[in-house]
Amino acid sequence: MSGPAPAPEAEGTALRLPRRIATRILAEAQRGGGREVCGLIGARGGEPVSLYPVPNAAADPARRFQMDPRGQIEAMRRMREADETLWAIYHSHPQGPARPSLRDLAEAAYPEAVHLIVSLGTTGVLELAAWRIAGGEAREVPIEIVETGDG
Repeated sequence: MSGPAPAPEAEGTALRLPRRIATRILAEAQRGGGREVCGLIGARGGEPVSLYPVPNAAADPARRFQMDPRGQIEAMRRMREADETLWAIYHSHPQGPARPSLRDLAEAAYPEAVHLIVSLGTTGVLELAAWRIAGGEAREVPIEIVETGDG
């Protein structure tokens, strides 16, 4: 994706994720049937505005995600046509915590993007966490679910 990389968050500054996008990610993860779900989030002016689910093409989708190449290319094309930039890559952990696995760290691409992970593996609670991943290392960043006026 083109456009400048987002500036690192100031200490204590939370990323703002519209509730309608968070709700769609959580619903998709719940419908995943034990499979990791994945996709992209597009932004305009640095603010997340669109969700682009991408099929998981991993050989073992219960344990990892690998975006379907055609689906990812299509999502990026749609993002570009909507004059959006890549804001985040999201995926779920049906059984594990909402933090990057060793495989997630090793295979992470697009270091300028936020990595959102939703966990279904906690008792009765859905957990959503945001991470910056670069050079095989992850740093959790605060995230705030916000109401927006655009539905």
